[in-house]
Amino acid sequence: MTATVGARGAAAEAIERHVPALVEQLVASRITNGDATLWGPDAEPEASQRLGWTQAVSVSRPLVADIVALRGELAQRGVTRVVLCGMGGSSLAPEVITRTVGADLVVLDSTDPQQVRGVLEHRLAETVVVVSSKSGSTVETDSQKRAFEAAFRAAGIDPAERMVIVTDPGSPLEQASLAAGYRVFRADPTVGGRYSALTAFGLVPSGLAGADIEEILDEAEAALLPLAIDSASNPGLQLGAAIAGTEPRRDKLVIVADGTHVVGLGDWIEQLIAESTGKNGTGILPVVVGVDAPELASVADDVQVVRLVGSARATEEVAPGEIELSGSLGGLLMTWEYATAIAGILLGINPFDQPDVESAKIAARGLLDARPEPVAPEFVDGGIAVTGPADLLAGATTAAEAVARLRDAVPADGYIAVQAYLDRTAHPELEAIRHRLASASGRPVTFGWGPRFLHSTGQYHKGGPAHGVFLQIVGASAHDLEIPERPFTFGQLIAAQAAGDARVLAEHGRPVVTLSVADEDAIAALIAAID
Repeated sequence: MTATVGARGAAAEAIERHVPALVEQLVASRITNGDATLWGPDAEPEASQRLGWTQAVSVSRPLVADIVALRGELAQRGVTRVVLCGMGGSSLAPEVITRTVGADLVVLDSTDPQQVRGVLEHRLAETVVVVSSKSGSTVETDSQKRAFEAAFRAAGIDPAERMVIVTDPGSPLEQASLAAGYRVFRADPTVGGRYSALTAFGLVPSGLAGADIEEILDEAEAALLPLAIDSASNPGLQLGAAIAGTEPRRDKLVIVADGTHVVGLGDWIEQLIAESTGKNGTGILPVVVGVDAPELASVADDVQVVRLVGSARATEEVAPGEIELSGSLGGLLMTWEYATAIAGILLGINPFDQPDVESAKIAARGLLDARPEPVAPEFVDGGIAVTGPADLLAGATTAAEAVARLRDAVPADGYIAVQAYLDRTAHPELEAIRHRLASASGRPVTFGWGPRFLHSTGQYHKGGPAHGVFLQIVGASAHDLEIPERPFTFGQLIAAQAAGDARVLAEHGRPVVTLSVADEDAIAALIAAID
């Protein structure tokens, strides 16, 4: 089933306004044919190297047999647990695919010592590790790879028998892995990470975990013709216009799964849209919510709602002012990629670069190299150390007051971003903070696990409109974990990533309040404070 778009209200008006011009300009077929001029002369050098995703189905077909064969070989040796070390699109797409089809994939996209140790020390004898990095130099993935190599050797297991590498041809990771005897799958270098769901980055870990990747490619292929045709019925044109072409523009895209069989698609859409559009002071902020979210109870003028539903309904049945989207897994992945590229045209930005992602990486690296003394908190409330702008926190003495001050600082057209640098498998209760802050503030609230979100909404937070306020929740692991042959630990790395991102946000004029929690009791106290 290909994707079907239904819309009413502002979204329907945007489709009516923009799709005829997009059809006349042959935008859909030009994207399919690799026309890099669509996004302007400044974007052309980047776009000319980043449109391979439109051909991903045909390019990826030859990989399927090798992936299936490797899965069989591993199973014969009793290796049935698949761990993926990757960040951003490299982890989010396989997570969606495997969760949707019920395949068992362990995704490690964190540098939290507790989370890394929990994956590292479980069923190692049955584990194969997929290391995915487009550049081959991603610090999180490199650190995870080193930890697993050391663990395998300590257990008397040759890492070359248990490590599978996915990377671009010619990357440092490819060269080192081939020299070490690892199995290497080369991805298409003309596809950016966030558009790579249907390339080796999405298919290798998913296929090894047991997903029917041939079927997913079939679904995507069925969607290709409707997406490539210059027609008013093209779902990619419709969705791109609906999310980027409203007047006035509704730049908060609230995404809710409401009947779709695809599990976790909102998180993948979040990184695709935020990293592609959030730059040059503009963009679309994805806000992933549940069906009972406050943002849905009273839809603000700058909010556009997308419901991911199980099947298409008649247009008149769609809620006023909403977009409804249904389709197969492969079809939806391809449709969102087209829609995002089209949104870039309407916004006048390059949807293939990420100029502000690197700034947080540089800041974190600088903190690891220089190791400055820790910044003294403004105050400590029980086990919660509170850090932030002195003028914002002046006179505050409790974590609850600090959160209230930050909440009250949200502009009328702004949002709150909650960023938790903790083990996401151990503390899912923290995600409820999003709902509570949205209820209290009346504004959209995003929630991201650090450092995972740095490869997702991190671009929008720094490159998009300056109307966000930021609440960091930073943990302190009682049991740190060494990174082999590195002068820093996982605990030091995640602390530097949090501090580095806070520094860059502050330099961009974004208010940041950091709550550092010492232990489990402090986490409980923090949740109570926000309540």
